[in-house]
Amino acid sequence: MQFESTVVTSRQNPVILRAVRLGQKKYRDAEGAFLLHGVKLTEEALAHGAEIELVLVREDSAARMEFACKDMVFSSRCRFLLVGDSAFEKISPEKSPEGIICVAKTLDKFHKSVTIKKGNSFAAGDCRGRLLLLESLRDPGNLGTILRSAAAFGVDCVLMSSDCAELYNPRTLRAAMGAIFKLPTLRVDDLPAAVAALRQTGRRVWATALARDAQQLDRLTLSPQDCFLIGNEGHGLSEAAIAAADGAVFIPICLHTESLNAAAAASICLWEQARRFGTE
Repeated sequence: MQFESTVVTSRQNPVILRAVRLGQKKYRDAEGAFLLHGVKLTEEALAHGAEIELVLVREDSAARMEFACKDMVFSSRCRFLLVGDSAFEKISPEKSPEGIICVAKTLDKFHKSVTIKKGNSFAAGDCRGRLLLLESLRDPGNLGTILRSAAAFGVDCVLMSSDCAELYNPRTLRAAMGAIFKLPTLRVDDLPAAVAALRQTGRRVWATALARDAQQLDRLTLSPQDCFLIGNEGHGLSEAAIAAADGAVFIPICLHTESLNAAAAASICLWEQARRFGTE
């Protein structure tokens, strides 16, 4: 890294204020940029072609960060700034920040949004391979954990309703551990219609719900092209989403226990499919 000569110490510096603003979704949306915290996420972003425009390194971590990032290849247009402790702490929401924060461009060609219209054949063109569907997942940590599991178990694309948590939320990024740089997503405005469009291509969609006639996961007849549909953390799937699916599936658990966390349920369903058909 070749740092600029001046150390940024003012908490009112325009660079610091911009980074602070990017902690809010409305500014991330407006600028098409987001923050990466730590060496691991920076490494994953660069390895998968993300565009990093600014690197902020805490002054007392400079030597350590230079060593940790010495083999990373940044764009020649990337700026490197040393930041004083007080200014750095204004940006970072973490109690024990690692000492590096990057500003990166959003991955708009990788993470798309579509409007479902009658006869829309998006499923065949944009959703190839193994899919996972999510409805109204509101918790960023849950979304990130599911993305991490999806990447681990060979999912090729995650299709989610428009009201799911934001991909670039710091909690999503932290829980996903780099999965957003590997796993394409498609955000749709009408999930039941998307389910119907997928079924028209010959896929089967299984709603994870304790619905009437729900089948036990380990007894379900699966294929590699089947899709699981995971619902909201508190309310589960909507009736419309369940009705649009081919059927329902449940994971057997001990009596007198609470239902599984959405991320845990998604991981178990994906593991079952990977166990039978592999992760490729």
